[in-house]
Parts: sequence; C-alpha cells; structure tokens
Amino acid sequence: MAALHTMQILRARPDDAATLTEIAFTAKRHWGYPARWIASWAHLLTIGPRLIAEQETYTAYVDGVPVGFYSLGRGLGRMSLEHLWVLPEAMRRGVGRALFIHAVERVRALGCETLEIESDPNAAGFYEHMGARRVARTVTELERRPRELPVLERFNKNCSHKRQTNRARLWR
Repeated sequence: MAALHTMQILRARPDDAATLTEIAFTAKRHWGYPARWIASWAHLLTIGPRLIAEQETYTAYVDGVPVGFYSLGRGLGRMSLEHLWVLPEAMRRGVGRALFIHAVERVRALGCETLEIESDPNAAGFYEHMGARRVARTVTELERRPRELPVLERFNKNCSHKRQTNRARLWR
C-alpha cells in the first residue's frame, strides 16, 4: 500500500531564506549544468530575506518538510514568476503542479490577468503543460555563447488573451 503524504503550501518567512536558497541550487543542479554555470547564477538563485518579505513567496511542505517554493514579482498589470523550484526527489509527484496552480490563484487574487515566466529551457515543457504559451525569448550570453530562455505567459481564465504590444520589456 502506498504511503499517504500531506502537502501544505504556506507563506514563506524571511528566516526561510537559507532553506529556499538550498532548494533553488539543488533543483538547478538537477539539470546537469556545470558547476561554473551554477556559480555564475548564484545571484539569481540566492533567496534573501528581503525578497521573501517583499514578494509573494510560498513554500510547499510535504509531511512538514520544505520541498519547493515559488515567488512572484509585480509588474504593470501582470505578475512574473521569479522562482519556482522543486527538490529533485519531489519532482513528478505533483508538487510543481500544486505550486504553479497556487501561484496562478494568487495572481488572480491580486487582480492581475497575466503571469509572465522567463523559463529555464528544461522547464518550458512543464509550463506549457500547465497552460502557458511561448510569447518571446530572452537571449543571454554564457561563456561567450548565446543562450536562449523561453518567455511564456499564462492567462487567467475569463481574461483577454491579447498581448500588450506597446510596452517595453525589461529582462534580467
């Protein structure tokens, strides 16, 4: 008989920063990136207490143990999924799906229609499966070579699916 597990998604606290940072690094390493790349992304993967205090940040707990989290940033009429990370041992168990659905519900509750996602190429399929669609790409440079990151949008149901075409897009 399969073990039953309890999952909760709770608002993160600033003192959770070290735990969330470890989740982000562990999840990113799961994709097999070289250690030097992970080190170059340290500023993006490090979750500080201030980010948790200022952004919508939620942690998924399974049987009381933190296994994933997400964080939302606010823009003009939309929100962005700044982070969504799940520990490798919790992947393919519904944690990412539950976090994403929770994030979409928070976006709706905060009065926004659109969730924008700049995705790791390895995670783009997950977001597409969750109803997001590719709308652009961000080209960065890594070791003097271009690296493309898919940009996706997830619209809340009953909202317009028309993109704003006259706004500037800022990328990190």
